[in-house]
Amino acid sequence: MTESIPTRAGALWRRARRFDAVWVFVAAFPPLIVALDPAQAGGVLESSLRSFLGTLPYIAFAVMLIGLLKAAGAEGTLAEVFRGRESRMIVLAAFLGGLAPFCSCEVIPFIAALLAAGTPLSAVMAFWLSSPVMDPPQFMITLGALGIGFAAMKVVFAVMLGLIGGFAIQAAVSCGLFTAPLRAGKAHGSGCGTGRLGRPVWRFWPHPDRRAAFREAAVHNALFLTKWLSLAYLLEGLMIHYVPAGFIAGIVGGPGISPIMIGAVVGAPAYLNGYAAPALVSGFMEQGMSPGAAMAFMIGGSVTSIPAMAAVFALVARPIFGMYLALGIGGAILSGLIFAAVN
Repeated sequence: MTESIPTRAGALWRRARRFDAVWVFVAAFPPLIVALDPAQAGGVLESSLRSFLGTLPYIAFAVMLIGLLKAAGAEGTLAEVFRGRESRMIVLAAFLGGLAPFCSCEVIPFIAALLAAGTPLSAVMAFWLSSPVMDPPQFMITLGALGIGFAAMKVVFAVMLGLIGGFAIQAAVSCGLFTAPLRAGKAHGSGCGTGRLGRPVWRFWPHPDRRAAFREAAVHNALFLTKWLSLAYLLEGLMIHYVPAGFIAGIVGGPGISPIMIGAVVGAPAYLNGYAAPALVSGFMEQGMSPGAAMAFMIGGSVTSIPAMAAVFALVARPIFGMYLALGIGGAILSGLIFAAVN
């Protein structure tokens, strides 16, 4: 009898862990806010729902696009990037990093295989830095939340960050640094696979396996984006109604480099992911966040998000991981300064 108590407790804990905390929060939020503050609840929920519905067309387009990339096996085009002269590899990796239909889990075995095969670290770093900053779904969500100007410049800065990082690593390697990029025991990747690495098949619908891949990717990403954007817009509604505008403006508002540096640094702990962040940044900007600080927050948060850092930390030696962070934060500050100058 005494042994049944911990057994039952363990079973209850395992059952509780099956629930997604974000979905639980999204479901519990409306009745909770109504119970705690009925006077403000209508305004909070209305603004959150209006923002979400305004982004819905972009969500639908992003879901269809990522489904197409997965079904066609577009990951295979990336393998062609990492061939040829090193400078060419860096440029192509920086440009295509933002188009890669990889999740942070899938990128680990792909990059591990490239490094183990002797692919230059410079090209890999160019891809690693640009990839988390932008991808097709992120572009559509950013477009819907922050407008074409912000989304387009984020693409420009993703490529710029990849180019700076790639050529900086190339120069460092030529000086004798970073000669052993992989961590000990990490010669081969593990985890989820990257799928097909052959030539993409854009007419995927005649193939049952590719149709299944499209459905799986579309459903997965529809649920993923709905979950995180629901959370983001609920948090945005709370922030707009309860956080004084002067508080945000006093920290990351106004001209100068200080708000931009703060935006880049706080992006690490405050950033949710590339899909939820645009809604939060939209709320921050309504409360007085400067455009430069907003861009620095988006770029810095992308590079220093947990999935992005985990992919790098799991594979490479500590000095290279430190270089990755330095390039990411430095690139975020530079992006913020440039964006502030043109706005």
